[in-house]
Amino acid sequence: MNHLERFQHEPNLNQHRQAHAQKIAAMRQELMDNLDPSKALSMSVSELEFSIFQDLSQIAIDNKITMNLREQQQLTKELVDDICGLGPLESLINDESVSDILVNGPHQVYVEKRGKLTLSDVMFRDQTHVHNIAQRVASRVGRRIDESSPMVDARLDDGSRVNIIAPPLSLNGTVLSIRKFSKHKISLEHMATTKNLSLTMARVLAVFVQAKMNILVSGGTGAGKTTLLNALSAHIGDSERVITIEDAAELQLSQPHVVSLETRATSIEGSGEVNQTDLVKNALRMRPDRILLGEVRGAEVFDMLQAMNTGHDGSLSTVHANTPNDALIRLENMLSMAQSKLSNELIRKQIAASIDVIVQIERCRDGHRRVTKICETQGFHDGEIQLATLFEFQVEENDDAESLIGEFVQRANHSEKQDKLMTAGVSKKLTALLAEAGFESS
Repeated sequence: MNHLERFQHEPNLNQHRQAHAQKIAAMRQELMDNLDPSKALSMSVSELEFSIFQDLSQIAIDNKITMNLREQQQLTKELVDDICGLGPLESLINDESVSDILVNGPHQVYVEKRGKLTLSDVMFRDQTHVHNIAQRVASRVGRRIDESSPMVDARLDDGSRVNIIAPPLSLNGTVLSIRKFSKHKISLEHMATTKNLSLTMARVLAVFVQAKMNILVSGGTGAGKTTLLNALSAHIGDSERVITIEDAAELQLSQPHVVSLETRATSIEGSGEVNQTDLVKNALRMRPDRILLGEVRGAEVFDMLQAMNTGHDGSLSTVHANTPNDALIRLENMLSMAQSKLSNELIRKQIAASIDVIVQIERCRDGHRRVTKICETQGFHDGEIQLATLFEFQVEENDDAESLIGEFVQRANHSEKQDKLMTAGVSKKLTALLAEAGFESS
């Protein structure tokens, strides 16, 4: 075929493809129009797949539409995903290399893999298709998406966290942001293997958790704070009663004595809200040994710090901040808003007395998540909370904007919290671990 013949042939080929796509879309619509939703939901997935495959075959025969086996199987899968799952997002949900899914519209779905955002080839049919999938997610948590309620936080069956925002607040139509829930528990040892921190840092953090240090994990959005909090929690003793408090339950604790609490949003009628402050206060009446607060972001900071300082040592939480010093400033600001009558000096003294260790984790520009600092509070002096750096990630070389070369450096060989380590009942085994990690034990 010469260039002229190819030029004349391509428009006809495109017209044929468009006509075929329209016929497939008409088949999809006819099947959905004839589908009995209650009957479909009563079937198993395999039964539904077989039924839809048979129905599509009949529709194709009735309408004299030619479909090959691959097209029919693909359309069957798409329809089953639309009915039972999250439509075109199902393949991304099942892809373990994907950590975030960001739907900006029907034809723009971004994914994060290994810390890097890329545009995927997944697409929705139209804006209505996106909205229908969002509506299904919201309905699972008893919410709805419409003009009167255009924002929803929800959770998928596997624990993945979903945020939905729709018009009129979103000018791009319905937008979904999904933070996927890891199917595999990640330990501190695993994080050391993947160079998220050094083995020495992992051992010291494990000792701090077992010795009931109050630990605050600080970092930005998507830095891995909850993953690190999960890894730290694995070193809590099996005999301890642990209460977890979260907006959307993500923590996976392996201990036998765990009670998980979750906040509740305001209902459609404007009532029934239960926030983190309410849950922290209630948790204190439940005889906890430790309280794990998924993220501190408001008035609950006062009750959390009170708990840490009045018999609930070993509590863990996270906060959005770029450095350990910024984390302290955020706590101070939140506490001053929650308790406006307290002076700045009293607020700082309370924070210094409550928080023992701040662990900073970052998603670095090369996409890799690293624990960049482990700091210890060393009391309140000259009007300021004193922080000492125990470990930090020191950048050695920048090859280019995409790479980052450095090493984890130990800045101290002892902890100022020796009294707490001993009074918390640190055993000989923990003392040996401290010495093995390069820390003085007395």
